Amino acid sequence: MAHSAPPRVYQARCAIIGFGCNQAFLFTMLYLGSYNEGPERGFLVDRADLLCVLMSMAVTFALMMRPGPRARLMVAAERLAVCFAAPLTLALFALVAVQALHPNVPWLALAVAEGVVAGVPLALLLCLWGRVLGQAPIDQSVPEVFIGSALGAAVCFFVVAVPIQGVYVVLYALPLVSGWALRSLGAVTPQSADDPAAPSPSPATEAAPSDEAVKLSGRIVAGTAVYGMATGAVEALAASAAFSAYASLSVTFLLFVLYCIAALQLYGGRPLSSGVRAVLPAGPDQEVGPLGGAYRLAVLLMGGGFVAVPLLASVGVSGVAVVLAGYLGIFTVLVSLFLIMGRITGRGAVRSFARGFSALFAGEIAGMLAGGVVSGLPGTFDAAAALVAFAGVAALYAYLFLFTERDMAALSVVVAQSDRFQEACERIATRAKLSKREAEILPLALRGRTAERIAGEFFISKNTVDTHLRRIYGKCGVHTRQELIDLGEREEREL
Repeated sequence: MAHSAPPRVYQARCAIIGFGCNQAFLFTMLYLGSYNEGPERGFLVDRADLLCVLMSMAVTFALMMRPGPRARLMVAAERLAVCFAAPLTLALFALVAVQALHPNVPWLALAVAEGVVAGVPLALLLCLWGRVLGQAPIDQSVPEVFIGSALGAAVCFFVVAVPIQGVYVVLYALPLVSGWALRSLGAVTPQSADDPAAPSPSPATEAAPSDEAVKLSGRIVAGTAVYGMATGAVEALAASAAFSAYASLSVTFLLFVLYCIAALQLYGGRPLSSGVRAVLPAGPDQEVGPLGGAYRLAVLLMGGGFVAVPLLASVGVSGVAVVLAGYLGIFTVLVSLFLIMGRITGRGAVRSFARGFSALFAGEIAGMLAGGVVSGLPGTFDAAAALVAFAGVAALYAYLFLFTERDMAALSVVVAQSDRFQEACERIATRAKLSKREAEILPLALRGRTAERIAGEFFISKNTVDTHLRRIYGKCGVHTRQELIDLGEREEREL
């Protein structure tokens, strides 16, 4: 039985609530709780739990970039969504019970177990969210990412504010809501729900990547890796700093919520309204759109944290908390950019999420390890100052030389071209009364994809593709692929 598309308002609500809970769970696993709470024993020992989660996620995302493992992992992701991600929640509560009942279990064994139990499903859920959000228009999905992230941070803030040790474990139940939202939004296809071993079809791609799109996506990934390194260095500083972790995290989450509110103001009073542009400039005198302004604001917040590290320490507030709030802002912008990468390169949001997050978390791991080495240097060397300087220079380099505001302006042009091509495809499909599958094949045919490649995209035979193409030619009143391409180009010129 085919699933009808959920109404736009219902889709937006489910996406915000579900993605917000997924973000809150991600923040919980990265920043709240530790199996080694107590006196400082050295950098690698203190941050082993975070490193284990990051490594598990980075490896999973790296595997997602290969076609064979990606198909199997997406089947596992859909299985997880089918059961509302309940196995993940139960496994984490089981680890908490083991720690409570057997306090002598080595903390490193628990940290490694948590890294595998939480890191792999987290990566799978993020890829599913990439697929769901990638199916919505960019102008709708980008504000949903910001609103959902603000909701997740607000949940973490209120939990952190509760003066009860270990209360954060209640957030381990959040994957249940994330899984419910994924099922409500159709992340699990009817075929995969009935037969989880069957490969899920790849979503149709809107366009083959242009040279400019490939170059911009490469710069986004490079900047992502460097931002990850800067954040890893800050994590190393946080592990060695003498301040209350919970007090600092409450500042981080509060500042991040305020950042999201400020970023959403760039979209106007109703960011999810029809006609609101999320990427393109709103007026002729603007160089970048709302997402570009959000990027600038996040870098400013992160840079302000670097400057304020020595100043805020004197009043009992950690500048690291401000830096991490800026990083969470950049993280939210990057999620939006990964969605756009999937659109403009024609490779889909799942692959762009895998590529982007693997670079981000690999960079964060490298930054943490480098920070651990710096912190362990002997003598009177000021490790904290060195880490702040390294992280600040890395973030500044990424902003000024890797993915700059000029690149953001160029990205707006590429997105406009992609949107125009998509609109042209929709006009042709509507006028010719193409079927759903024919409408999915049309963009690939217009970009010159071979029948063999189209068959690989949809896991169907070449003969089936040839049949669909003949029907498309007949309904559009053309006889060859070149005539179909000419028709598409005429539609784009008219738009």
